[in-house]
Formats: sequence, structure tokens, C-alpha cells
Amino acid sequence: MKLVLCFLTSMLTVLFFMPRLIVYLKRISFNQTVSEYSLQQYKDKSSTPIMGGIMFIIVPVFITILATERLLENTGILIILMTFTGYGLIGFTDDWLIAVKKNNDGLLPGQKFLMQLVLAIVVYVLYASHAELSVSLLFSGKTVYLGVFYMILVLLMFTGSSNAVNLTDGMDGLAGGCTAIALCAFFVIALLQGRRDVAVFIISLVGALIGYLYYNVKPARIFMGDTGSLALGGALAAIAMILKTELSLIVIGGVFVVETLCVMIQLAAVKLIHRRVFLYTPIHYAFVLKGMGERQTVHLFWLAGIACAVVGLLVTIFSF
Repeated sequence: MKLVLCFLTSMLTVLFFMPRLIVYLKRISFNQTVSEYSLQQYKDKSSTPIMGGIMFIIVPVFITILATERLLENTGILIILMTFTGYGLIGFTDDWLIAVKKNNDGLLPGQKFLMQLVLAIVVYVLYASHAELSVSLLFSGKTVYLGVFYMILVLLMFTGSSNAVNLTDGMDGLAGGCTAIALCAFFVIALLQGRRDVAVFIISLVGALIGYLYYNVKPARIFMGDTGSLALGGALAAIAMILKTELSLIVIGGVFVVETLCVMIQLAAVKLIHRRVFLYTPIHYAFVLKGMGERQTVHLFWLAGIACAVVGLLVTIFSF
């Protein structure tokens, strides 16, 4: 009952307050700034406000704080909340600068990455003070102690996951829907592990994302911006770490992994052999160029996300 209440409260709160946030952001002209490299059909979205992620950050955090007993003694939840809000603040800074300057010159890539890296290090230090630095291998269920190398895994997980969701956030409803799907898999894992505290946060975030998607699916009335995408990526990484399902994140978040790998391969190919491997990256744009509509492309990626979540969930269960 508590989980259902958290879900409904979060979803209804976002549904109620989001229109007011949209009006406010439009009034102060915090609109989407489209890159000159975007596909032509996406340049008409420059009037859509950004920073919608503010709403689905604040609401789940507030609900989780109210619903968690002995919050200050629960290091796992504190790490998740700190990561979620911390990466959200990094994204907020970037969005703020973009909105103020009216171009895409927000934080420099190096500045943004450094901030993500520093936060990941802080998370690792807090986590290492009370948890075992090991990972569970998929299928076998065997545990491998990594020691100091666990820090490298954390840095890759947190910076990689946050940037992966950010890369995926290119179509109406795409990143939000894929994240909600991945979170559902982690919700089941949290319940199976008896981690109802983590389940409260996850279900609250899922509810908030559903409320957000009501205003974000095509035609989008608001975008999450880096505020939302970096926060969601950080949350996925933190949840996977706290639930000790670090390697499962690769499967459950398969859509984000593929999006990122395609961009990396494309950049490497252009630099090394001066040729493109893919028609366009991030790869979701390639489907549009091939004639698929935006809504159909998003639905296809949602289906792929469901497949990844189901496979990742089953793999994790069999690894217990």
C-alpha cells in the first residue's frame, strides 16, 4: 500500500504542477536551444521550454525523504538521493547557462565531465566506507572482490550512465520512457532483495516520469534538459550499485549502452578512417532518416527497452 501511495502521489503531483512550471519557464524564455547539427525537422522545437527535469527530481526526492524511516542512518538511500540531485544540479547549471546565453554554449565538455567525475569519486568514498567492494558475476552468481579497482567501475558507471541517458534524450518521450522501463526492472529486483527503501525511491521516480511523459510525448510541451537526463543516468548507476547489480545495468540499460557505443564508434571511425559507420548518431536519428516517423521510432526503442529490462531482470534473478 505504501508503494502504491508513493507512486500515485508522485505521478499526480507532477501532473498537477508541470503545467505551471511550463508557463513559468516560457515566461522567462528558458526554451530549448537546438544545435545547428540537429536534423532539420527538430529545429522547430526551439520554442519548447527545458528544465522539466526539475519536477521529476524534486517530487521523488521529497516523497522518499518523507517515506524513509531513519533516513540519516540509511547510507544507501542517502547515496542514491545525493547522486540523483547532484547530477541534476550539474545538468541544471548547463541548462541555465544555455538558456541565459541563448545558444548551446553551456558548460564546456571538460568542465561537465570533471564535475561528474568528482561527484562519482565522492559517492565511491561514501560507499566504500560501509560496503563490500565486489561485484556479482552474471549467470554464475559468484562474487569477485575488486578492491580499489571498484573505484574505476564506479567512475565508468556514473559518468557513462549519466552521459548515455543524455545522448538518448533526442526525441519526445524517448529518454524518459526508456528510463522508466529500466527502473521497473530495478524495482522488481529491489523487492526481491527486500530493499523496500530503495523500492520507494524507484516507484516514486517512475510515477514522476509517467507524469512528466504526459507532457513530453510528441508533441512535447517541455523537455527534461540536461537537468533531467544527467540526474536519471546518475540514479540508474546509484541504484545498480546499492542493489549490487552493477553488471546487470549493462543489460537492463541496453538501449542507453547501444546509443553510446554507436556514438563512440562513429567518432572513432570519422577520426581514424574519415568515414561514417552509421547514417547518423545518436542512432535514433538514423531511423528517422530512413523514413520512420518520430513516434514510431520512440515506440520501437521503448520495445527494445522492455526487452532489455526483461532479459536483464531474468539474468539478475538467475544470478542470485
